[in-house]
Formats: sequence, C-alpha cells, structure tokens
Amino acid sequence: MGAPPRLTREVGIGVAGYGMMGKAHAYAYTVAPVMRTLPCRPRLRVISGRDEAKVSRAAAAYGFERWVGDWHDLVNSPDVDIVDICTPPGTHAEIAAAAAAAGKAVICEKPLAVSYAQAMDAAVSVQRAGVLNAVGFNYRRLPAVSLMKRMIDEGAVGKVRLWRATWLSDEFVDPAIPFDWRFDRTVGGSTIADLGSHLIDLALWMVGSVAEVTAQSETFVRTRPDPGGAGSRMVTVDEASSALVRFESGARGVFEMARTAVRRPCDFTIEVNGETGTLVFEYARLNELTYGEGADSPGLYGMRRIRAEHETHPYARNWWPIGQGVGYGSSFVNHLGDLLERWPAGPWEPDFKQGVAVQAVCEAIERAAAERRWVEVAEVTSP
Repeated sequence: MGAPPRLTREVGIGVAGYGMMGKAHAYAYTVAPVMRTLPCRPRLRVISGRDEAKVSRAAAAYGFERWVGDWHDLVNSPDVDIVDICTPPGTHAEIAAAAAAAGKAVICEKPLAVSYAQAMDAAVSVQRAGVLNAVGFNYRRLPAVSLMKRMIDEGAVGKVRLWRATWLSDEFVDPAIPFDWRFDRTVGGSTIADLGSHLIDLALWMVGSVAEVTAQSETFVRTRPDPGGAGSRMVTVDEASSALVRFESGARGVFEMARTAVRRPCDFTIEVNGETGTLVFEYARLNELTYGEGADSPGLYGMRRIRAEHETHPYARNWWPIGQGVGYGSSFVNHLGDLLERWPAGPWEPDFKQGVAVQAVCEAIERAAAERRWVEVAEVTSP
C-alpha cells in the first residue's frame, strides 16, 4: 500500500480564550486532520487568557505549545497565521481589528459583536487588510442541518412560506447564580445575539434576507448576587425573547430564545413549511431530519425520518459508518476543516459580511422589543 498523502505545510493557530469555545476549537484543530485530508496541518502555537493559572492548565490540556496572558502578544506572534477568537462577544471586534492589522487571518466565534456598529468595524478591518475571515456559525456544519439546506435548495418543500426556530436553555433559571459577564450586555451581548444569532444565521442561509421584525423581551431575575459578596448587580441582558419576522421573499417566521426553560439544557429546533413539503430538525436528535412530502400517497400521510448519516449526505463521508452518528464536537471539526481546506486562498464562509447581516437582524429585534413596534432591518443598516 502506498503512503498516505502528506500535508504540505503547517499553519500556526493562536486561540484567544481558554473556556468552552477555546476547548471546542482546539479539539477541532486536533481532530480535523484525522478525519479528512487537508492541504495543511494546524499547529496549536499559543493560547491566551487573563487568568494565568487557568490558561496555563488549558494550554497543557488542549495541546498548545505555550500560553500568554495578553491577547496582544498572541496577535503579534510571528508563528501565528490564524487568530481564532473565543473570548466574550464584547471583545471580538477589537481583537479582530488588531489581528487584521497584523496581517493574520481571523476566525471569530459568534456573535461577531454586541452591536451592529461593532460588527461593521470588524468587517471593515478585515476588508481593508485583505485577510481571510470567518464567523463560527458551526451548526451549519451538522450533517442534518446541511442536508436541510440542500433539500430546500433542491425544492424538497417548494417555495418557503414559514420558518420557525426556537432555542431553549435553563442556563439562567437559578436566581442564585452570581453575576458574571453573561449578565452584562456590553460584554456578553443580548440573549437575542448570543443564542438567536445561530437561528438567524440559519434562517438567512436557508430562506434569505429579513425585511422587518417585531419582538418582545423579558428579564425575570433583574439582579444577581455580586460574586465578591458586596450586594447585587443589575442584569442588563434579556433572559427570554421572541420575534415575528417577515422575509424579503414574503415568507414569515418566528424566533424564540430563552435561558429560563427548566430542564431544557440546549434545545433548539428548526421547522420549514413550504408550498409542497415540511422539514424539521431537532437538536436533541441531531443526526436526523423529519420530512413530510405533499406528493406522498395519502396512505403514507405523515412525516418520514431521515438518518442524515449516509455517505451521500453532507459531511457524513468524513465520519463514521451509517448508524454511528456525529455529535456537537463534529460541527466544529467540519467548520474549521472546511476553512483549513481552503487555506490559504479562500474564500471562507460564513464570513464577517455574513456575521454583520446576522447582527443587523439581532439589533432590529432588540430595537423592536424595546420600542414595541415593527422595525425594518434597513433602519439598522441604513439609519
């Protein structure tokens, strides 16, 4: 047997942030060359974080060569080719701009920023520098979700009429959870932007641009204990929000995002109703789609289950035999693997331009909830 194809070069990776997202991305860089043939090999050069004890442990556990306490040192490291931003959203735009100025490719976790203005700043920075850029909308790369997109494009449901998406978690249920950056809108962004950005990205990807929205939001626990024990602090993020949406195509949509749904750990669903069919994705069964085809015989009335694991389905060929399934971590492997596959020429997608489009809808929903009215997305993009 011949030798396997050799990877042509190493690509230096610098990850800003050592929390859950930093771990997920480090895992993906490690696994991607195992699961698929790439033109390059990612090398985990440096990871950054403000807590030296935690970031040093993370560097050892994740397989990085070294760690730094200041992300500026990461951005300016000559052996880093790609800066991967996994810090809280309020820091994204600044780090992205610095990385672009240093001539580095930039991958940024979602949401791209905590405001449309910040997102635009980040997009302008990478455009001016001419560097590759991408936003971490990893759920596009779940095989079942990618298959859903393909089926819509191929006409499996006909013209889309309705889009329905929910994201429910119990992250904020306990009122005793102490205040941290997730409760500070300037750092963590709104729940609309944090959870909803994934749903909005998928809607724009599958259905097209959003024209206008109306919405409601609520914060049920308005103060949280100060972690230092000195009283309490005001919560400045929404805990639950919902929106009605009109797409440019004429389709209608509904979004719901909540962090106060008891015993719903990370449950999101997507349903698309078209002129001739229906598609449904449930994250709790992330390797499956359900599909109802209007042309079916009346004797077969109902929804059929599709196991999105056949080698003809998106990404399935890169994983395990049918029936074994893929999980959350696989979405990051698929996402970052796609980007590395196009290194260094690109293009990368979804890119910052697409991240800005998502941010515009997020901000329109935030504004609609605050002002209790319909808001056109053009009010945000062309004030």
